[in-house]
Amino acid sequence: MAVRSIRVFGDPVLRSASAPVADIDEGVRALVRDLLDTVALPGRAGVAAPQIGVGLRAFSYNVDGEIGYVLNPVLEVGGEPEAIGEGCLSVPGLWHDTVRHPWARVTGIDLEGNEVVLEGEGLMAQALQHETDHLDGMLYLSRLTPEERRVAMREIRESDWF
Repeated sequence: MAVRSIRVFGDPVLRSASAPVADIDEGVRALVRDLLDTVALPGRAGVAAPQIGVGLRAFSYNVDGEIGYVLNPVLEVGGEPEAIGEGCLSVPGLWHDTVRHPWARVTGIDLEGNEVVLEGEGLMAQALQHETDHLDGMLYLSRLTPEERRVAMREIRESDWF
């Protein structure tokens, strides 16, 4: 078990769609332990496997004191999309309004193959959408308006981590 380093904007793993978890073996069990350890740090609402360099459909979450994970999540959304402030561990220091649905649900499995259903509004809905985007090879920057994206890209170029 370990807290893993977060991959940042520019890393190809963040732009690639993740493969489904086919076999739950010791490698997948270790991945889940690492995702849970990594998301448990303060200020983290979610960590997707690609953010720690693994191209599998898995993410962990830390919302309202509840920490957990899901494998092979399938996303459903509801409600009228609205702009909400959002940041990303893979784009450190940036915060921009992103259009998200106010309700979301993911259905997936746990390490025993049992069905997992996570749903919610507010931060949970936002986290489910954000982490699923990571599994599809998308950063929240892709959801910004063109003008907001130009501002974000300028901030990235001027950052000390890029």
